[in-house]
Amino acid sequence: MNNVLLLPSLQRFSVGKILCLGQNYAAHAKEMGSPGAELPVIFLKPSTAIIQNGADILIPPFSNNVHHEVELTLLIGAEGKNIPESNAFDYIAGYGIGLDMTMRDLQLEAKKKGNPWAVAKGFDTSAPLSDFVEKVSDPHALEMSLSVNGERRQHSSTAAMILTIPQIIAYVSANFTLERGDVIFTGTPEGVAQVHRGDIIDAAIAGVGTLHHRVWQ
Repeated sequence: MNNVLLLPSLQRFSVGKILCLGQNYAAHAKEMGSPGAELPVIFLKPSTAIIQNGADILIPPFSNNVHHEVELTLLIGAEGKNIPESNAFDYIAGYGIGLDMTMRDLQLEAKKKGNPWAVAKGFDTSAPLSDFVEKVSDPHALEMSLSVNGERRQHSSTAAMILTIPQIIAYVSANFTLERGDVIFTGTPEGVAQVHRGDIIDAAIAGVGTLHHRVWQ
């Protein structure tokens, strides 16, 4: 099982569930041709999808269109079910940056057929994660960006999230019991695009961390 590091305490957390929010930025939903969902879209990744900062992202041979998606991630520090928004921050151990790498061709095909996104979203190396930090100045006002080979592709702020962090925690915990070591991906802003063999991805969330990865096959 993969684990992540929490700073500055140097605590190690074994990651259990990776719960991901889709369509939590209106501009991203629009660029994907989606009118937006009435209820939040939640999907899961296995912990085997995690790679540490600096490791290669591997494009599976059965995909010809893998996209990058930069996201603020939340590390859960305590077990909770049906958590009220007023107590949500009590369950967050730390904040990190993650990439939700997506086989877009497989995802679009799955959508057409009404099938799950498990393969398109959960393949090995599809969840690069930074270390987590215990505190940030304001998790709803963090500048985030991603570049490929030095060219900026995504640039936004967590202020653009549709659901706030307390709303995310409340909704997710109403459907899944949250446990220590679970990780939540809070959604990506607009600007997602394809990556190719040899590309270098650099991502950052101000006050949280950075990621640096090479894409490989």
